Amino acid sequence: MNEKINLAREFIESSDNIVFLGGAGVSTASGIPDFRSATGLYNRAHNANYSPEYLLSYDYFKADPKGFYTYLRENLYYPDAQPNAAHYALAKLEKLGKLKAVITQNIDNFHQRAGSSNVLELHGTMEHYYCIRCHKDYDVTYVMRTKEVPLCTCGGIVRPDVVLYGEMLNTDVLNASIKAITRADMFIIGGTSLVVYPAAALVRYYRGDKLLLINQDPTAYDNWANLVIAGDISQVMASLVEDL
Repeated sequence: MNEKINLAREFIESSDNIVFLGGAGVSTASGIPDFRSATGLYNRAHNANYSPEYLLSYDYFKADPKGFYTYLRENLYYPDAQPNAAHYALAKLEKLGKLKAVITQNIDNFHQRAGSSNVLELHGTMEHYYCIRCHKDYDVTYVMRTKEVPLCTCGGIVRPDVVLYGEMLNTDVLNASIKAITRADMFIIGGTSLVVYPAAALVRYYRGDKLLLINQDPTAYDNWANLVIAGDISQVMASLVEDL
């Protein structure tokens, strides 16, 4: 492990255009469950009639807004959770001028709260909501304190600004992510199983020779990487920036 950490540090020290791609595993140390691990969202007890994918889909939101928001509040809302060492390590790399972009599949806003400024949110954010009728903006505080289906002043239903199952990713965010990756001299991927597309395919846009994968479990792209570190990403990232 120490040899791999040292090599990863050498990668970082010789780079000045690093891009990071992260998944749900980045926030597990903050107490937010991931999706596909043994303790993840997909393995929790839930509505026996529907899969988690359907409960977080646009079709379900339209068909049963109350059920949708009940599931959302119980499984995706963690008001007391805080950014962890991985988020702060990435913010430090940005402050040092090395990290140019964070691309995240998460919707928790932790990268921004830790101090990162150039964050590309592939799946949107739970911090922002809007009316589906008039598009008036709302924040998470208003939505979560209602306890019922949040309604706009115009009477329209307020929805989260996240990409639900059955919806397309924001093209501008996706294109900006691809552009950042193609320009990167180092690409760090962490806390993701790399099975969700199109996010998983982003690795194919990297053209450099410093691809670092950090994950608890093997991924389908391990053989693409120049270096693979198996472990908790919060601990690994903290080690990588410790002496910078």
